[in-house]
Amino acid sequence: MKSIRLENIKKSYNGHTILTNLNLTIPSGQFFALLGPSGCGKTTILRLIAGFEMVDSGRIFLGDEDITDLPINKRQINTVFQSYALFPHLNVFDNVAYSQRIKGLERSIIDQKVMRALTSTHMENHAYKSIDQLSGGQKQRVALARALINEPEVLLLDEPLAALDLKLREKILVELIDLQDKLKTTFLYVTHDQFEALTVADQMAIMNQYGSIEQIGTPKEIYEFPISTFVAKFVGTTNILKGFLKDIETKPALDIPGIGAISVWFPERRDWMSDGKSLYISIRPEKILISIKEVEGFSNHCVGTVESMVYQGRSTQYNVRLKNNSLIHVFEQNEEHFTREIIDYGTQVHLYWQKENAVLLER
Repeated sequence: MKSIRLENIKKSYNGHTILTNLNLTIPSGQFFALLGPSGCGKTTILRLIAGFEMVDSGRIFLGDEDITDLPINKRQINTVFQSYALFPHLNVFDNVAYSQRIKGLERSIIDQKVMRALTSTHMENHAYKSIDQLSGGQKQRVALARALINEPEVLLLDEPLAALDLKLREKILVELIDLQDKLKTTFLYVTHDQFEALTVADQMAIMNQYGSIEQIGTPKEIYEFPISTFVAKFVGTTNILKGFLKDIETKPALDIPGIGAISVWFPERRDWMSDGKSLYISIRPEKILISIKEVEGFSNHCVGTVESMVYQGRSTQYNVRLKNNSLIHVFEQNEEHFTREIIDYGTQVHLYWQKENAVLLER
């Protein structure tokens, strides 16, 4: 188990800046996810760590060792690619054994290591199948076994499940979590899929353009307490409202034009908070109660009209237009086949949420 540390990394391609002054530490033994939009530099970071690309400036450390200029085969880092990159002319066993044969190990040792790697990825019963006999999920497991047989200090996974369907992705995500927990190897998982990142990560970093890190934290911290509008919008669905902070010392609220004062909560005052300052809040759709009737016991209340609805199986999304023309998204879980309240297009509804669910955004 070793950590990865990137210090002041800069990288450009053909005059186009990809990463500028990136600093990032990936703790040892953790399942760490890099999440961000396409083109933000996620895959470039993996390629620099693996040694497929060289930095323009800055340093990369594996534990305490500077590996910036170290050849790929000396780094004790392996990569699992989105395309699997398996040898089609070799069977499963030979694909996994390939790197060990190049090292010149004895056949008995290779056989033991291959079967151990295949067993860890639940592919031991498919050892002598050809690659074209495998499903997409099985190919992904072979790619994992081929990387793990080298006993890397760090395993890099570059959008490894992108080619799989939803059900299979969900299954393999759970298997990856179990595998990392068993091996205790440092996993760095790159994806633009927020569901994958929230599912697997011990910690995650949200990236914006040029490799800038917007926020680092646990999945729960990132989702529940985003610090910027970018993070709040990128990770999950949210409602963003803008107003002016007031009564910060007594009963903090955000005064929103056309709506009024929205009560907010924060554990401690920060230097960017002051009365009269223009700020944004994030309110997750599932934190809002929607009702035709008036309900007591909530910090915040506003009235709007249902503009559209989307039935999503386990929940229904209501899009509600407020009197200041803001559009609020509400998720209501479909707990019953028949609800007592019939909410339809054009229905006037009441929206309620607690002040703890109105999260002030730093930027």
